[in-house]
Amino acid sequence: MSPTAADPVPEIRFFRINRYRRLAWGASGAACVLSLLGLLLSWLNPSIGLPLKPGLDFTGGTRIQLERACGASCSPLTAPQVEEQLSQVTLPVEAGAAAPQLERAPLQVLDGGRSIDLRMPTLSADQSTALIEQLSSRIGPFLPGDTSIETIGPTLGDQLLKSSLVSLLVSFAAIAAYITFRYDRLFASLAILCLAHDVLITAGLFAWLGLLLGVEVDSLFAVSLITVAGYSVNDTVVVFDRIREQKSLLGHLPINDQVDVAVDVTLTRSLYTSLTTLLPLLGMIFFGGSSLFWFAVALATGIAVGSWSSIGVAPTLLSLITASNRARSPLA
Repeated sequence: MSPTAADPVPEIRFFRINRYRRLAWGASGAACVLSLLGLLLSWLNPSIGLPLKPGLDFTGGTRIQLERACGASCSPLTAPQVEEQLSQVTLPVEAGAAAPQLERAPLQVLDGGRSIDLRMPTLSADQSTALIEQLSSRIGPFLPGDTSIETIGPTLGDQLLKSSLVSLLVSFAAIAAYITFRYDRLFASLAILCLAHDVLITAGLFAWLGLLLGVEVDSLFAVSLITVAGYSVNDTVVVFDRIREQKSLLGHLPINDQVDVAVDVTLTRSLYTSLTTLLPLLGMIFFGGSSLFWFAVALATGIAVGSWSSIGVAPTLLSLITASNRARSPLA
């Protein structure tokens, strides 16, 4: 028996997303504005000069990681104390080069004072050795087997930055082309809009972290943005597929009801998928160590925001635009 206009709306177990769409748009709009503000302030900051604070991968320099040989009895050590000791270090000067400036070098003191992470200007092998020896007599000793020195030249850093930007642009363009081919123009536009929404908020968070905590972005951050973009589109496409199914089954109902039913049906799947993806990322955040911490934070943020946009932003915008088009062209 074919459905009629008098048929009731199928039972919705959770909630009607269109009833709260203004709240959803307000929350997303506020997050986007804050993100743009953070990117702008970072760009205008003289010490950064870019929308995000670039790390060693992109700027070049020498990263030295030290592990104090004191076991469980390490004396308390803070970043200001290390900065004070760095200001007293004297390094050998290379021929034809100025002495490296160490006073404002970014550093972190980790694991209760056991580990020290130094981000230095580009140092030669002799300068790195002299730096470690002088710090060892002041705040050491250090474990030789746990000392790590990594140097990236400015040319390589510039190449990594350009490669990361190109990879981001190519991946976003490929995703946009696929969605445009796979769906109609409206679905494709909204999916790309949500992709931009998710990437913008993730980048905005790290702009604020760079301003307030000195957090830098590296090549792993670029990888996280590409991953977030893929996840965002996948989640949005699943919801759009269900909306298209409901359009053929419940075509007699208003578009708002069709979207509400589709979102309700996919809500459990979206939440379960997001939670199972977030669980290992939370493990990396709390137990993965410093090297993967911010990478996991970026991924977790992007996945959480991507789940939100596929549930609260894309479907509600679709229902609004479709209803407006039908109001202008009632015979369409």
